[in-house]
Amino acid sequence: MSVLFLTESDVESLIDMPASIEAVERAFVALADGTAVNIPRARAKAPGFLLHSMSASAEYLGLAGWKNYTTTSQGARFHVAAYELDSGRMLALIQANRLGQLRTGAASGVATRHLARPDATVLGLLGTGWQAESQLEAIACVRTLETVRVHSRDPERRRTFAEAMSRRLGLDVQAMDSAEAVVEGADIVSTATTSREPLFDGQLLANGSHLNIIGSNHLSKSESDVESIGGADLVACDRIDQCRIEAGELAAASETGDWRWGDAIELADIVAGTRPGRTDDTQRTVFKSVGLAIEDVAMAAELIARARERGVGQPIPLDVD
Repeated sequence: MSVLFLTESDVESLIDMPASIEAVERAFVALADGTAVNIPRARAKAPGFLLHSMSASAEYLGLAGWKNYTTTSQGARFHVAAYELDSGRMLALIQANRLGQLRTGAASGVATRHLARPDATVLGLLGTGWQAESQLEAIACVRTLETVRVHSRDPERRRTFAEAMSRRLGLDVQAMDSAEAVVEGADIVSTATTSREPLFDGQLLANGSHLNIIGSNHLSKSESDVESIGGADLVACDRIDQCRIEAGELAAASETGDWRWGDAIELADIVAGTRPGRTDDTQRTVFKSVGLAIEDVAMAAELIARARERGVGQPIPLDVD
């Protein structure tokens, strides 16, 4: 039997953000009930080159899979593969840049659904890149946004982003001159940058606000400061074991004694209802996302099912019996 190959354009045509949020939410429930297993990312290095590898099994889907991607001076290249649990046969190989953008946004959508105040209407967004687009789209799927404030270092880029996303989503997206103007008074804040240093003073975060930190998965990088973490009433991780080796913001707060790893909560447990999330409207909540392979496998399963239904993709002879 041949293997289904899906290109970036196939992925784009097959799945949208609402479906991605539902697929990722089911993956977190499976992590909580033990029908999914996530293996943290490992990195193989050579001069000017990194190979990033992560994997997961999903009993609830009958699949296992991996995401591998390379980063060089020429950019990043992403692929996801999915295998049938019963036979061990590879089912699909998927170009996964768009897949990764969708599932990263979807994870913040899931966290925001469960942790932000139900009446949250003002989003502050730091970053105007590709991942920032999916953060905005996902949060707009789970909350009724009245105002979106966005900032990045390049004035032209943030103006263009605000105009494009206003048209695309039918929202009031405003380009702001500073990170402070974005964060102060916002109900929800999302950071989606490549910054190595904190982007704003955590004391600006309003009581009752929710913060998504998604831009980095390396201990040397921190988009948010110690106050953002230490002053929070609840800090949820997409996976605590992976955050311990990749979440610079949490590591920094732990090192200063402002926060303890023992206080971290798995987002999966909140989604599954085995741990409480927000318990009142004055609490400050944080979600730290480093990106999980189980999210990629969940997305792959949904893509395979939709591709089969619609006759999308092409067969390649990688696993012929």
